[in-house]
Amino acid sequence: MPLFKSHTPPPEEPPARSNTVSSRKHGIFGGRSSSDDSSLGRAGSTYTADTSRTSNSSRSGGILSHFKTQGFPHNDPTIMAAREKVSLAEQAERAADQALQAARNQVKEARDHIRFLEKEAEDDARRAKMKQTEAKNVSRAAGHLGRHG
Repeated sequence: MPLFKSHTPPPEEPPARSNTVSSRKHGIFGGRSSSDDSSLGRAGSTYTADTSRTSNSSRSGGILSHFKTQGFPHNDPTIMAAREKVSLAEQAERAADQALQAARNQVKEARDHIRFLEKEAEDDARRAKMKQTEAKNVSRAAGHLGRHG
């Protein structure tokens, strides 16, 4: 029997890819490809090991390159959304504080106006009483008139 054969067997065809999840292992820095996720019902986007959504593409470089390119965690969409919500809440609080201060100013002005009206009414009543007293005095003085006639 010769050690080297000249006859080579025909090449085998690779097995056809099925719709089930492949048995290929994914490391911590590797991501799934979009075809793997489409079998899981996630067509249209993939979820990679770096916990960020990408649209129908797989990235190489994993989580470390994501930190460099995205400025993680400062540019993370969830962090940015949370910062936006905090900013909107602060603006709403400032607006509420301004509205509260304006309401307090209006209440103060209304109370001041009421005090002014009460004082004015007291002054009017005092003047009316003085007028009444003076009218009585004039009436008494005019009481002796008409004797000759």
